[in-house]
Amino acid sequence: MSTMRFCCECNNILYPKEDREQKVLLYACRNCDHKEVAESYCVYRNVIDHDIGELTQTLQDVAADPTLPRTKTVVCALCGHPEAVFFQAAGREEEGMTLFFVCCNANCGHRWRD
Repeated sequence: MSTMRFCCECNNILYPKEDREQKVLLYACRNCDHKEVAESYCVYRNVIDHDIGELTQTLQDVAADPTLPRTKTVVCALCGHPEAVFFQAAGREEEGMTLFFVCCNANCGHRWRD
């Protein structure tokens, strides 16, 4: 496993960059012009994908978030509360953007999509 590397000039993170002319892998600073030759040619990339259920679970008290829009035109199917917050997020690839609702009843927190 590779460790993160930092610029010796400005202490910013170094990113992998190829030098096509010399055919070598470099670590380059995006802040200054510092570059150094990589000791290994392996580059690791860590991508974390979250589904929307995990996303709303991660956000604590989504219904209490004052920055999210609210609506009183939908009723929670679980508790019957007449208010919900809503936001748009990417759903499954074939669906595109999806509208998600979260019940504003503090005892409910039911989530559904439109």
